[in-house]
Formats: sequence, structure tokens, C-alpha cells
Amino acid sequence: MDVSSAPFQLDLNQVFPFELDAFQREAIAALDAGKSVVVCAPTGSGKTLIGEYAIIRALKQNEELAAQGGRLCPRRVFYTTPLKALSNQKLRDFRDRFGEQNIGLLTGDVSINRDAPILVMTTEIFRNMLYGTPIGEVGTSLEGVDAVVLDECHYMNDRQRGTVWEESIIYCPREVQLVALSATVANSDQLTDWIDRVHGPTTLIYSDFRPVPLEFYFGSPKGLFPLLNEEKTAVNPRFKKKRGKQPRVRQEPTKISFLVSQLQQRDMLPAIYFIFSRRGCDQAVQEIETLSLVNEAEQAQLKTFIDLFLERNPEAVRASQIEPLYRGIAAHHAGILPAWKVLVEELFQRGLIKVVFATETLAAGINMPARTTVISSLSKRTDRGHRLLTASEFLQMAGRAGRRGMDDRGYVVTVQTPFEGATEAAYLATQGADPLVSQFTPSYGMVLNLLQTHSEEEARDLIERSFGQYLSTLYLRPQQLAIADLEAEVEQQQAQIAHVDAEILNSYEKLHDRIKEERRILKYLQQQAQELQVKDMHAALPFAIAGSILSLKGKYVPVAKPLPAVLVAKAQGGGQLPYFVCLGQDNRWRVVTANDVVGLHAELPRMAQVDHLTVPPELPPKPGQVRSGSEESAAIAQQIPPIPAPTEQAPEVVEQQAKVRELDLELQRHPARQFGNPGHILKRRKQVERLLEELGDRRAKLERHTHRYWQEFVNLMEILRRFGCLDGVVPTELGQIAAAIRGDNELWLGLAMASGELDDLDPHELVTVCAALTTEVSRPDVWTSYQVSARVESALEGLRSTRRQLFKLQHQYQVALPVWMEYDFIPLVEQWALGVEWPELCANTSLDEGDIVRVLRRTLDFMSQLPHVPYLPSSLRDNARRAIALIDRFPVNEGIE
Repeated sequence: MDVSSAPFQLDLNQVFPFELDAFQREAIAALDAGKSVVVCAPTGSGKTLIGEYAIIRALKQNEELAAQGGRLCPRRVFYTTPLKALSNQKLRDFRDRFGEQNIGLLTGDVSINRDAPILVMTTEIFRNMLYGTPIGEVGTSLEGVDAVVLDECHYMNDRQRGTVWEESIIYCPREVQLVALSATVANSDQLTDWIDRVHGPTTLIYSDFRPVPLEFYFGSPKGLFPLLNEEKTAVNPRFKKKRGKQPRVRQEPTKISFLVSQLQQRDMLPAIYFIFSRRGCDQAVQEIETLSLVNEAEQAQLKTFIDLFLERNPEAVRASQIEPLYRGIAAHHAGILPAWKVLVEELFQRGLIKVVFATETLAAGINMPARTTVISSLSKRTDRGHRLLTASEFLQMAGRAGRRGMDDRGYVVTVQTPFEGATEAAYLATQGADPLVSQFTPSYGMVLNLLQTHSEEEARDLIERSFGQYLSTLYLRPQQLAIADLEAEVEQQQAQIAHVDAEILNSYEKLHDRIKEERRILKYLQQQAQELQVKDMHAALPFAIAGSILSLKGKYVPVAKPLPAVLVAKAQGGGQLPYFVCLGQDNRWRVVTANDVVGLHAELPRMAQVDHLTVPPELPPKPGQVRSGSEESAAIAQQIPPIPAPTEQAPEVVEQQAKVRELDLELQRHPARQFGNPGHILKRRKQVERLLEELGDRRAKLERHTHRYWQEFVNLMEILRRFGCLDGVVPTELGQIAAAIRGDNELWLGLAMASGELDDLDPHELVTVCAALTTEVSRPDVWTSYQVSARVESALEGLRSTRRQLFKLQHQYQVALPVWMEYDFIPLVEQWALGVEWPELCANTSLDEGDIVRVLRRTLDFMSQLPHVPYLPSSLRDNARRAIALIDRFPVNEGIE
């Protein structure tokens, strides 16, 4: 069935027995018109209803098909989420709403009712389904699918997993409607336009309306106060700093127990209290050990639920938090066992937990409605350093406040810390959302899977349809305009010299350059001749006698042209040459050095008149001393003859002067003169050359940015060829092994599985090696009292040379994909596979329970792939199946019924 040509519509009044908001009606109308939609609205505004409409529509269609006895393919909807926990929660919610028989689940290591009409899955699983089908075609995995809901679509911003959303949208067949549900982002129009281009007709449904408005408060040791001014545009005036220079005072932190008491007194519970560390969440639970937040009836209900859980799941108990849970207080973070987190979520949804201390991951769509959210800090540590929260991070957490149909308003409380106050809080509270950016990054798996079903040209077309490519095109627009301007200017300049014969102009330029060089040589020869002349003169100066005619110009005779003077006397100098006392033609006495004498004119007769002159007694014999002459000296000064012009030049100087004159004459007669002023024409041509150089540079930069993603793809292809995974552009058997694997570095995992190093390992050893290759723990100071077995260590050692080679090639091609080989925690995996009980395992490591489960689940997810990977030895596949059975037990298994 083609949804776009024959949309199936429902009577909304029958489907939803309540009044829909305008944006919800608009989105449903777009779906009924056969379009995809991007629904961008605040958290808690009712976006999920639009995804549910797609589900209801498919189920109603199936009812009609069944009633008609038709043989048409049943209609299906895929509902994707970014997190397994969120998928599990949607499964529970949809079972209650639509019936257990209609809902299935796929999360990689869990498959429940996978042929159901409504299939919940992680977005990554959906992307993986599409890999096996040529782009644009409806393969068996998508047969009968009317719509795919992309919940929490703003996860495209996620640095590690954002690529999955882009691939899902690009690969999804045009016949399938996309329902992208996103929190508010600054560039929702760009996201919609991109989906419209790469997938099909798409409508943006945007709403900034919150059914439950938010009020912002600031918590300090003095109490809770409104954060913003009356207009909600800036910080409350009471928090503004007084004028004048104030000493910087470290702000007192706000105690958690005091703040929670304030919330209880003001009827602002239940609350989600965000703290950006697991330890901080656990410590907060202990800090309010004397406070009870529930009444007797609620306490009785809590006791019933908690005691039943403890009886059924003794190994999932978090002992330090049982007692606080009875008082309505809990923690929720990745270090806690999933089963315990599910209990906390269910109790919170029932209104029995009044405050939950949670890390930021709780803001990612899990349904835990609260009246208040508390944001304990406005900055956090990341793997890129400590930084202020982004506006989107702040809004995502703030948006959890306010329960639709229960609260008339939601409360957002920011807390004073030693480093942050009301000013920073007000800044974030009044900012708009951040834009979505692309995290698109090609991977080995992407390369291999695309090349199995597409040509290189088709793969390139697909890569260049990414959201990152789309944004690059927009952001590079100024560069493209600059290039267009340069091209126009080049064309204009070239038109003005188009009439000039290029060969004649080149000839003129060569001649011009030659004359320039010959003039440089002439200048050098003249300077050389002058230096020789000065050298000869300085050699003769010590023998000069009184009455000799000199030319003066230099440091102590700063004149425009040499001054004629007569030598009257000599004085003791500071070096080998004496100082000279001279009378100048200007009737001034001077004491000069040999460097100030630029000419000794032996051809002029000696002036005997100076024999009767007396040097003025007030003239010190120091260089630079100057005194005016007398009437007697004036008569002699007037008789100093002018300096004669040089009569002879060095032969090489004369020869070079003749050459320059001859070339000058040739230049004047050059045929280039017919085109106008050759000098101006050459300048214009040089300008064109500079413009062309700039144009080429800009084009090269634009090309690099425009095709950046394809170049990354090509680099990965080259590495794959070097390891024998590609024969040209066709995946080899080794390449098909890597293509069938999902992980952070499919090439590394494929090489390891095909290496032979793992073939003879026992199941518990195999799963341990696989854990080392597929997982990493970023927690500091990880320790475990267990030791890894020798056969595991030997297998990992056998893979080291391959790992080094891959590292080297990735560095060469600037590929930043992890090549895991972790040792610190893998003994835990081996011991768990050998049957060690959960409490004992946890007692022998520094890792939190949630971390151990994450490692084991990720390993389990990888192990479940191996039986389906082609060309692996049957023994390896069989051992993978046995290893799965060894580790897939509570609390590692999902525990979803």
C-alpha cells in the first residue's frame, strides 16, 4: 500500500475523547495527507500523541482488513527511541494501551513478538534493518510498514550516536512516513527542509506552547526566590550586584536537605533533583536521612511495592537505599541495576517517590512526570573539560517539570553553588534552544554495508545527502558567493586585456625583467667601483697634508651633497686614522673622521694660504665639533675650488651602461606598444593572476569542506583495502564478516573474529576476549580482585600486532575510531561466565553494579551477533551461543515479561 497516494483517515473525536491542541491537529492532518512530519515542541506538550495516532491508524487499518477478509499485508508502525531503557518503558506503556498481542520489542539482545504490528526498537536497530536493503527499496524487514516514529529526534546532536538518526532518515524508503518527534531546537526549519529533500514531502509542526507553564526559582541558603523579573526577560533585580567595586566573595553552597524541606513546605513535590555525578546522587540520598516525604497511606503503599520487589529480586537490591525508599527518596543513575531503576520509575510515576536524585540521562525522555525539577549546578565536567550547560541541556532538564492534567504550573529551581549564582541561571533560563548540528561520521560498517548493495557512485550520492552535508552547503554559502564575485572580477579584468597578443606581451615582460636585472648589475658595479675608490682614498688619507682639498659628507657632516673643504690640521684619532680639522666652503670649522671624507682631490693644487690659519682654540679635537669661522678664514673659504666631476669610470661600469641604454632603446621600440601602455597591461595581467590564485585557493577549500564526508568515506575504503576487506569496491569474505558486525569499530572486530586467535577458546574465555574488544569503562581507578586466565591473555596478545597496524593506518588517514583492548574489568566477565554469584562478583570490584551490567549487556549484544556472521568457523559460532547462555542471567538479562 502506498501511503502517500491512499492515506487512511480516522475520526479524531472517536480516537481521542478530549480536545486536541492546535499543533496536534495540524500534525495529524499532515500525516493523513500522506506527508512526513517533524514535530518540534517543548517537553510535556503532548508530542507522543502524534506517534500514537500513527499506531492507532495502523491498528484500525488491520481491523478493517481482517473484517474484509483481505489478503493485503497487515499495516505496521516502528516506534524508535535512542535508549534501551526508553524502549522498554514504551513497551510497557503501549502494552497497557494497545494490548500485549499488538506490541513487540527489538533492542539488539532482546526480541519479543517481533512480528507484531507495532514494533518498539532502538533507532540503531532500525538503521541496521535498512543496511540489508538497497536504498529506497522496501525490503522484507519493512514490508507493510506505514510509518516510523523517531522519538527524541534531537538525539541527532549526540556526539557518539548522532549518525544513526541521519542514516535512518536517508535510508528509509520514501513510501514510509517519518514522524520525527523533537524537543525545541533553533533550526527545526533546516531539519525539516533536509528531510523533505532526502526522504520526501515533510511538514514542520512547531509549537512553543507549554500546557503547563514553568516558573523559575533560585535556591540559596536563605530560601527560594523568583529567579526572573516580572517580564521574565532578565534576572530578578534583588539578585543584581550593587554598583561600585565589590569584593569577590565565595558563595555559600545550598544544603540539599534545606532545599528539599523548602520544596515540601511549598507543596512543590514530587521533584527530580539533577546532580551530575553518580556519587553525588547517592550522597544526596544519605544527606536527607532524617526527612520523610510521604504520609502514612503512601508509606503503606510503598511498603507493599518494595517488599514484593525485595522478595522477587533479592539480587537487585541496593541495600543503602532501601530505607530512604520507604521515606519517598531515591537515586537514579547508570551505576544502579536496571531492575532497581525500573522500580524507582514505577514508584515515581505512582506519586509515591517524592524526590529522585538523578543524573542528566533521566532527562532523555523517560516518563517520570514531576511538579518540580531542581538543577543542582549550571556547569558540568565532560570529556572535553568543565563547561557551562548549553541552553538545550538546561531546557531539556527544565522541561521535565509540570505534569499535564495534574499541575497548573511547573517549577524549575536552580541552586546557588560556590561558583554559580542567579545571573548565570537567569541567562540560561531566558535563552532559546540550541540548533541541531550534524554528528555524521562514516564508519567501516557503513562503507561495507553500502558497497554490498550499491555502486561507489550511489554510495557517494548517499553520503552527500547527510544532514551534515546539507548544513555545510548552507554555511558555505558566503564562500560560494565570494567565489562568484571573484569569478566575475576575473572575467572583467580578462576582458580588458583580451585584445593583447599574449606572446608579444610575454616577450615585452621578459625584456622588461631583463632590463631590471641589468640595471641591478649596473648599480652593483657602480657601488663596487665607489667602494674601491673610497678604499684607495682612505689608504692615502694619512699622507694628506694641510691645504689638501677634500669632499665631506657623513655622520658628522649631514649635508645633501658633498661639501668642498680644505684640510687645516690633524688630531689624534680613536683608531689607526687621525681626526681631520677642516675649513668648509661655508666658512665653518669641523672636526671629522675618515668616514666623513668622501673625496681626496690630489688633482687640485694645495692651498698654501692655510699655513697662516690658526685653528680656533675653542674647537675641541673631537668628531662632530663645529665652530663658525672668522673674517680671516672667510677669505680662504671663498677660495676653496668646487669639486670636479669624476672624469673616469671603471671599464666594466661603462660597458654595463651601454648595455642598459641599448636594452632601453629596444624596449621603447617593442611591438607591445601597439596595445597601449605595456606597463599598465602587465599590472592588470598580474592582478588577474593574483585573483586566479585566490580563486583557486577558495575553490580548493570549498571542495575540501563540501566533500569532507566523502573523503572520510574514501579514507575508510583505503584502510579496508589494505586489510583485504575490499577488492576494489567489492567486499571480500573478510569484508562481509566485518559488515555483519555492529560495534564502535567493525573492522577491528571483524579482523579479531577472523584471526583464528579465538577459534579454540572455551565459551567463558571467548566471551571474556570479546568483552575486551567491544567495551570500555571510563570510570577512574577501576580494580578487580580477579585475574584473567592465561588463554584469554594469550589470545589478546596474539591480536596486538593487528591492533598496532590498524592504529598506524588510522592515524595516517586521520580516522578517529576506537580500537578497544581493555584489561582492567574483563576478569569480571570471565568469572560471571564461570558462574560466580552476583553479590560475590560486585564485592570484588570498584565498579558500580550498573557499570558491570552495562559491560555484560554490551558483550551479550555482541555475542548475539556472532552466530549470524558469515564465514566464521562453526566452532566459534557454537561457542558464542554457549557463552550467551552463560552470561544471560539476572540481573544481566532485561527481565521484560
